[in-house]
Amino acid sequence: MPSYLEFFAGGGMVRAGLGGRWKCQFANDFDPLKVQVYSDNWGEKEILEDDIHKVEAADLGRRADLAWASFPCQDLSTAGNGLGLGQANGRDRTRSGTFWAFIDLMKKLKANGRLPRIVVLENVVGLLTINGGEEFKAVIAALDRLGMRAGAAVVDARHFVPQSRQRVFIVAVSKTAKVADALVRDEPHPIWHPDPLVKAVGKLSGQCREQWMWLNLGAPPELKKTLNKIVKNKPVGVEWHTPAETKRLLAMMSDAHKKKLAEARNSGKRMVGTLSLRMRPSRGKTVQRTEICFRGLAGCLRTPKGGGSRPRVIVVRGGNVRTRLLAPSEAASLMGLKASYRLPEVYEYAFRVIGDGVAVPVVSFLRGKLLTPLLRSIKKSGGAEASRPKQTARGADQRSRRGQLELRI
Repeated sequence: MPSYLEFFAGGGMVRAGLGGRWKCQFANDFDPLKVQVYSDNWGEKEILEDDIHKVEAADLGRRADLAWASFPCQDLSTAGNGLGLGQANGRDRTRSGTFWAFIDLMKKLKANGRLPRIVVLENVVGLLTINGGEEFKAVIAALDRLGMRAGAAVVDARHFVPQSRQRVFIVAVSKTAKVADALVRDEPHPIWHPDPLVKAVGKLSGQCREQWMWLNLGAPPELKKTLNKIVKNKPVGVEWHTPAETKRLLAMMSDAHKKKLAEARNSGKRMVGTLSLRMRPSRGKTVQRTEICFRGLAGCLRTPKGGGSRPRVIVVRGGNVRTRLLAPSEAASLMGLKASYRLPEVYEYAFRVIGDGVAVPVVSFLRGKLLTPLLRSIKKSGGAEASRPKQTARGADQRSRRGQLELRI
């Protein structure tokens, strides 16, 4: 059974996507809330609550087949502060710069023959463009110094669930590993390798470009479930707005959005859309507007930082118009989580876990299309298999370091 290390694990959505045929050998997160949710769903001894800077190579056990790191995106997002990764030597280290702590761990594993056969890095697409592409360049160069060649794909969750959620997935293997011809392409694919990625690759060093892999993921699946099937008439954990509150929100629409609402009313169908509050210029000043969209997709779910950022829905059927917040269970469905997945009862806590997660069907797709066959290709060829893992005494009981949570849900 293939084994993996799950860094910045959050609520374990990568684990859910990799499924039961892959074995989680180690998982960590420093956020007590997320550690509690992970424990609720996978078991208390399955995750180490600790800062990645404090994780030791000896904690990680035998050589794993895969190391997955969904490192923080705050300093790489277009909605963030643009601070990037900071310096590898620790100066000007940022939240997203915990990437360097992950790389330091990989260096230690390589030194004693335990570097995972595959490394996957996941983050927002801002990684490709922020600071003129320098942050992406630094990431690929770091993998190159580990002796690994890289490829990447931009995958939008909208191919799998009715949520627009673009993320970049970087996949790296040893330069000596044999990669099956069917897993790479001669040129970029317009869906998986959009212009920002192609341009970012063009800015890499000559050595990194020479080693670059255009990953072959085939055709995207056809989305079968729309927002109309996700949003329920009787939600759990939220209430429909009062008629007065709905009226207030509708009054804040521009003429263009009032027209969209009228079209939905006239359709005679149950129309489910998203409702957002935005600050827009109007007659020389900035005012708050209500904007609606009926394209069948939710916007990218995020960690709520204020009332206006909470995801809302609007349901129209004839003359009946209702509005409310998106329910946590509906948000979980938009991430591809099973109904049995346990979330915190507190609304804000539930969305803090969901908003930082990875869409489960995307991970499953990458596992089936790329990770499993890539691992099979590497092992079959014997590439990158010369080093044997060293046994460590600490590896067997690393999870015992997990302390008691201060935050209980």
